[in-house]
Amino acid sequence: MKVLLVNGSVHENGCTYTALAEVAKALNAGGVETEIYQLAKSQVQGCRGCWACKKTKKCVIEDGVNEFVAKAAQFDGFVFGSPVYYASASGGLVSFMDRVFYSGGKNLAYKPAAAVVSCRRAGASTTFDVINKYFTINNMPVVGSNYWNEIHGNTAEEALQDEEGLQTMRILGNNMAWLLKCIKLGKEAGVEIVKERKVMTNFIR
Repeated sequence: MKVLLVNGSVHENGCTYTALAEVAKALNAGGVETEIYQLAKSQVQGCRGCWACKKTKKCVIEDGVNEFVAKAAQFDGFVFGSPVYYASASGGLVSFMDRVFYSGGKNLAYKPAAAVVSCRRAGASTTFDVINKYFTINNMPVVGSNYWNEIHGNTAEEALQDEEGLQTMRILGNNMAWLLKCIKLGKEAGVEIVKERKVMTNFIR
């Protein structure tokens, strides 16, 4: 079992990374392999709304999104982390997730996912909500903790002082490891997901 954690911050070793690393430690202790994907290494563009990916099965922009989608197929769960920017997720992460889920959501569907948010003071709840919406539209079980998945601090050093936030991350990792094991046992027992073809309607008739 493997979980891919995405650091949506421009700071590769900042507060968001600190939170993700704590989740990863708990997952590793539970027998789950992890990898942290650093979005800061990519210059991700926003979605063009061209719909080409519906025909080509990949995004027409070559900036790392297609490589991530291919990588995602090899993982069993995901954690997307972001700092708070104006009470929302970072622009880079939003552009990245827009294109990943639109062009390659099938490689993430039906796999457990979680949002992790870091903030100095406020805006965590709305940011948490923004990220979770990608999961709930893509048939992905959302993993929680004993509090909303957030950590507080203006620097990585300050985040390490947030004992409640760190515990939240550890419990999140434990819960995801547990859910992955449950899913594995279910598959081994022959339990299958009931799927339906997507029905789409417009408000304008």
